[in-house]
Amino acid sequence: MIDLNYLKFFHRRKEILFDNLCFNLKSGSITGLLGKNGAGKTTLLKLIAGMIFPKDGKVEVMGYNPKKREPNFLKQLYYLPEEFYLPNTSVKFYIKANAVFYPNFDYELMDIQMQKFEIPINNRLSKMSYGQKKKFLIAFALATKCKLLILDEPTNGLDIPSKSIFRKMLAGALSEDQLVLISTHQVKDVENLIDRIIILDHGQMIMNREIIDISEKYQFTTVRDTKSIEPLYEESGPIGSRVIVPGNGNSSSVDIELLFNATTSGIKLT
Repeated sequence: MIDLNYLKFFHRRKEILFDNLCFNLKSGSITGLLGKNGAGKTTLLKLIAGMIFPKDGKVEVMGYNPKKREPNFLKQLYYLPEEFYLPNTSVKFYIKANAVFYPNFDYELMDIQMQKFEIPINNRLSKMSYGQKKKFLIAFALATKCKLLILDEPTNGLDIPSKSIFRKMLAGALSEDQLVLISTHQVKDVENLIDRIIILDHGQMIMNREIIDISEKYQFTTVRDTKSIEPLYEESGPIGSRVIVPGNGNSSSVDIELLFNATTSGIKLT
């Protein structure tokens, strides 16, 4: 689905952001792309979508070179940016005008998701709040049935009930031939959704692992006293210490925030 080989990229007059970045992602997963501000998450998404171009190396997505922006490539990809513009049209007209670009667009699914998000079909997009616009675009993205969905900070602007609806929608709307790539700082919003995690730090990929693999190898828990254990990583909290310790052979629920903090602080979890 996505193959990056020795990717190099830098912004004009700035230091190199990516230098020989390599990774491969296959369909049938929801992958979380995490990193601190400035780590290159949005830049990487734009490179994959063909919105900007690498300085060197190879980017291949669904067998296409994104740089060429071929119609057969574009109709299989939907990119939802963090910042977006919507025209002064009705919801109904926007769907009519844009759904035709996606041959697998599911109008019935769009109607169902609009109802769940409580978005009237005759609303004008310009009159909607940021959160309502975001919900509409999420519904549209899932209805396209594109093989690759790229969502940059999809839960920004959503209230708590809408975040819950979003998680249920995403979990229930995908097929095995699709790949969802989510970039977010709100890890708690997608913690139970993602099945692979990629962490970027200073332009380097410092983790690319399946969640199930992490859950079997490590245990994430809270303890009152760490004297009797040797945690790989710990953070103090109001009721004890949140820790990562070697696994005991049983799967553990993965605390992605703790995992991220450990990995970006230099802890090597192999």
